[in-house]
Amino acid sequence: MYRPRDTQERIVHRLKIAQGHLKKVIQMVEDQEYCIDILHQSQAVQAALKETDAVILENHLKTCVADSISKGDKEKAIREIMDVFKKKSA
Repeated sequence: MYRPRDTQERIVHRLKIAQGHLKKVIQMVEDQEYCIDILHQSQAVQAALKETDAVILENHLKTCVADSISKGDKEKAIREIMDVFKKKSA
């Protein structure tokens, strides 16, 4: 899989943001902080991961999917993407 350096850096940066938020959630639970505050922090983790997924998907579409389509594997590329979204909703 090809990822331009700037895309790789964006992905790692977003994952580190999610990791920081998750560490905070764990600490908050251990410290028995207010549930709503923990939920807000948990939502920040989820948002950071969602943003990471968007960057990865965009890169995949621009590289792997475009390559598959140019090689005549359009249906396979579409099926692969659809399978990701089916797993997400299950």
